[in-house]
Amino acid sequence: MRANRSRDTGPELALRRAVHGRGMRYRVATRPIKELRRTADLVFTRAKVAVFLDGCFWHGCPEHHTVAVRNGAYWAAKVERNRARDTDTDQRLTEAGWVVVRVWEHEDPIEAAARVEAAVTEARRAD
Repeated sequence: MRANRSRDTGPELALRRAVHGRGMRYRVATRPIKELRRTADLVFTRAKVAVFLDGCFWHGCPEHHTVAVRNGAYWAAKVERNRARDTDTDQRLTEAGWVVVRVWEHEDPIEAAARVEAAVTEARRAD
């Protein structure tokens, strides 16, 4: 478990490079709402856009999630708690006026960066 990094993973770095390459600047591993103990991977504070890059195993990707061989019941419950927390996070941020973008780790970073840019552009227009 210690080897599983919470930030600066390969998919996260690829997404950050792609978003940065589009000329966008952001904060890394920041709480969008200070009172809420939830950290987004990329945060665009002025536009109020929070980007979460979700791992396929940890967040139960419908395409790539695999069932753990050892302690299967524990890991299944863990993934369900993660999904519930993700849903709660999305709801709380949306209620606070934030736009939430969820990206799976297997997604193409260039396509994901385009989605992020579209969300940020739209949020800035609405403001």
